[in-house]
Amino acid sequence: MPVERTVEVPVEITVPVARGVVTVLGVWGGEELDHFKEAVYPFTEETGIGMAFEGTRDLAAVLTTRVEAGNPPDLAILPNPGQMMELAAVGELVDISTFMDVDQLRSDYAQSWLDLASYEGKLYGIFYKAAIKSLVWYRPAAFEAGGYEVPTTWDELIALSDQIVADGGVPWCIGIESGAASGWPATDWIEDIMLRTAGPDVYDQWVNHEIPWTDPAVKTAWEYFGQIATNEDYVYGGTTGVLSTFFGDSPAPLFDDPPGCYMHRQASFITGFFPEGVTEEDYAFFPFPAINPEFGVPALGGADLIVMFNDTPEARQLMQYLATPEAQEIWAAYGDFLSPNKRVSLDVYPDATTRAMAEALTSAEVFRFDASDLMPAAVGAGSFWSGTLDYVGGADLDAVLEEIEASAVDAYGG
Repeated sequence: MPVERTVEVPVEITVPVARGVVTVLGVWGGEELDHFKEAVYPFTEETGIGMAFEGTRDLAAVLTTRVEAGNPPDLAILPNPGQMMELAAVGELVDISTFMDVDQLRSDYAQSWLDLASYEGKLYGIFYKAAIKSLVWYRPAAFEAGGYEVPTTWDELIALSDQIVADGGVPWCIGIESGAASGWPATDWIEDIMLRTAGPDVYDQWVNHEIPWTDPAVKTAWEYFGQIATNEDYVYGGTTGVLSTFFGDSPAPLFDDPPGCYMHRQASFITGFFPEGVTEEDYAFFPFPAINPEFGVPALGGADLIVMFNDTPEARQLMQYLATPEAQEIWAAYGDFLSPNKRVSLDVYPDATTRAMAEALTSAEVFRFDASDLMPAAVGAGSFWSGTLDYVGGADLDAVLEEIEASAVDAYGG
């Protein structure tokens, strides 16, 4: 989902004795930038090395311009690995394995994170701040009253949904209306399912259009989604409600008395849309369940990746510092930050919900970025979105997938 960022003027952390300044380019502004500055401050105090941060909403364009002009920042904070791979392919980035403790990184991060930060066998970045989408929200009190248990597999999830229907309830609240971006919540469902039915390797092939949208693996993921989203008995308001309900309003019936629905799949940010008066004690989540045991419970989400352009002693020291749990725990204490670093103590997170999200993130052996965000916009923010609307609206799935495939052939160039 697109997120608006405020444009920030360059901010410099001053230190008593300057030993040089590391320039950092990123999208963070407002509270995010304040918290990052606080995380870096102990480093500046200890080393005397300053940091100058330049914030911009149009990171890709600004970074490209500076690189082409021969004036890249020392470090940049990228929102996904796509641009990292492009920059690494043309030799613009520093292989950080030449100075970082790679054994420590392998201990601190699941291999999936290191793979995502690598290109042709070289390590080009560290993931610093992450978000997780593979969450199903529910009300523990409502589950307890109904005698329902948290499912850990897809079969258990469907059995629970059937039991709720048999008891006269509605299992799911789903809303995929979002103005010009309508459909994106459904793509997240399909991506989560694809990771669990086809696995990360096939998922990557799908993202890169190395398999067509008409491939059986892709169709299967849509069919699993359809088991829930197109089942009139399963979804609050029926499929008409799914199509017409604004995504931010869709979880509200969870908190009705009696519950209008019992489960809602959405990313960590959705708590900001919960009705006024709802407190942390009123809700919880469980990880989106496994489907194929071979692939377990992977995590879908996003993360910010720090890469290095200029190999200076000061930039090396800051990169080394940012990879430590200490540098991440300072920001984590505010609650608007999840770290993929397994050594970051769960105790530093300010509430039980955030701690549980951090645990789900770090315990997942496989992490993948939102597929639609990595696809060409004509597909990921175009035909994929509209295709989910057509499918939920009753269109033939094969026809939907053929239409997306036609747009993908054009967008990917074959």
